[in-house]
Amino acid sequence: MYNWQSLEVTATAYNSLKYQTDSDPNITAFGDSLRPGLKYIAVSRDLLKLGLRHNTPVKIDGLEGVYLVKDKMHSRWKNKIDIYMGVDIKAAKLWGRKKVCIDYGTPIIE
Repeated sequence: MYNWQSLEVTATAYNSLKYQTDSDPNITAFGDSLRPGLKYIAVSRDLLKLGLRHNTPVKIDGLEGVYLVKDKMHSRWKNKIDIYMGVDIKAAKLWGRKKVCIDYGTPIIE
């Protein structure tokens, strides 16, 4: 069970390609493996403090389904998410950069 909260963030997209990430583009900062088709996002580190931690479920306005927090971004970014789009560079460029509302679930402790 989750307590859902809303937040407006800047959203961009990324691909698992060496020139966009690092020498091992299929491994996230949390150690998870990326595969095209997975609904994953990276979050700026300031959002970790708000409850968007590893495996937090996230709903993104304009996109279907629930995404999971599986990666974290460089500390220079603030109030930002990066949506994983596999190796589909065209889809990532088409998404671009936009402000979106997200809903994220934090576990309810009983």
